[in-house]
Amino acid sequence: MLFAVAVSALSLASVASAQMVVKVGAEATDNGGVFQFIPPTMTASNGTTITFQFTGAPGNHSVTQSTFADPCNPAPGGFDSGWVFIPTSPALSSTPEWNLTITDDSKPIWFFCKQLIPSPHCAAGMVGAINAPTTGNTFQQFQTTAKSFKGTPNQTVNGLVGIGASASAGIGPIPSGAIAYGQATASGGGPAATNTAPAGSGTGGAPATTTSGAASSVVANSFVAMLAAALGIVLV
Repeated sequence: MLFAVAVSALSLASVASAQMVVKVGAEATDNGGVFQFIPPTMTASNGTTITFQFTGAPGNHSVTQSTFADPCNPAPGGFDSGWVFIPTSPALSSTPEWNLTITDDSKPIWFFCKQLIPSPHCAAGMVGAINAPTTGNTFQQFQTTAKSFKGTPNQTVNGLVGIGASASAGIGPIPSGAIAYGQATASGGGPAATNTAPAGSGTGGAPATTTSGAASSVVANSFVAMLAAALGIVLV
């Protein structure tokens, strides 16, 4: 009897502490290219914490909940990490992470990267799924629908608490060189697509707003800096 209780307690502890890691963004030399979550799909039970590590360099990505029917737009009431810009160099002293805990494993959870630069990452196939069915509405079908998306993904910033999963805090740590922006709050209510846009070059750059000339300068400077870094040119 005591043995059974002990085993049961250990099993509960294991469930409570279960953790998975997903890399957000990749390197150009990686199989599958830059625009991907690794792994893109997983099975996770209630209480499991999925740690999204923003590792792609250069990179500028988000983890944003969507729906199967509309892969490249934020789901109403869905979770949202906000964006993180990761420079090519220097190497960061630590990796920005975002922890998402599964609260309802009875339904699939769909997500995507809403970055727009140089073109929508979602339409390039940068989507993911948790507890996706193996038949019918599969991850493969979800990704195929995303790749056929035309238009501009909405840039509304949702909250930390989503449908079937939630986060208790924003992305962290944010080491020197990285930039976090459009960060979600517990209640969401962030700026709409007509007010903000991620900016940069390649896989994304520093934040900017579409309503000011200063922001346009930030976009241009990010592009020049990224291009110079790629070509080995030192700007003075």
